Amino acid sequence: MILYFSGTGNSRYTAQAIQKITNDEVVSMNELIKKGIKVSLRSHEPFVFVTPTYGWRIPKVVEAFIQNTDFKGSSHAYFILTCGTDTHNAVHYVRKLCNKKKFDFMGFSTVIMPENYIAMFEVPDKVQAASIIKKALPQILAIGERIKQRQFLHVENVIIYSIFISRFINPLFYITSVSAKGFYVTNACVGCKKCVDLCPLNNIKMEGNKPSWFGNCTHCMACICACPKEAIEYKNKSKGKPRYYNTGYLQS
Repeated sequence: MILYFSGTGNSRYTAQAIQKITNDEVVSMNELIKKGIKVSLRSHEPFVFVTPTYGWRIPKVVEAFIQNTDFKGSSHAYFILTCGTDTHNAVHYVRKLCNKKKFDFMGFSTVIMPENYIAMFEVPDKVQAASIIKKALPQILAIGERIKQRQFLHVENVIIYSIFISRFINPLFYITSVSAKGFYVTNACVGCKKCVDLCPLNNIKMEGNKPSWFGNCTHCMACICACPKEAIEYKNKSKGKPRYYNTGYLQS
């Protein structure tokens, strides 16, 4: 079973591409998290978790979902993290999570995909994004082949700098940066409610035919990057930047 969490589509694309090789079931963690209920998942095949990298670890919302979910059948777990540059020491926290859940850790891979954190970084235009994805696809398919053969995914050695980044910068990232307070909507909004539908934490509500953000945000960037009218901005960070949204491997 392949489970993915995705804001702007990088991890969904990766999960779908892996599925083309393994033929395993693909499940959206977004949809399960949005329902807000405890679930039990059974698979005779390994559990493959595909997630973004937030503050150089797996997202807190994903970690909480895995901790609170009953996994039955296979005890094997693979982790694939998509990112714009590096996952640093995220693997350490993945191993800890596997120990808590009594998973047999089958390896960890980092896949470089187009940067999507528009609230902080520059994001690629369509041509640049397509080039990055094209470069990543052979690696993703190779990961799928190793999973299909039940082979371990090689874990690279981590340097001291990366240990520091994932341990200390991650909590600072959540304290200083992860908030919905900076989101606002412009007059270009047509009230289509796509942002409401996409928010995995049900943090966006319509008020007067316009979206409003509340206090439970994970900064997945789904709302701002998927808006068909580009009517959502974040503080003064997103103005003039291209929006990146990957519609998925099946649609590419």
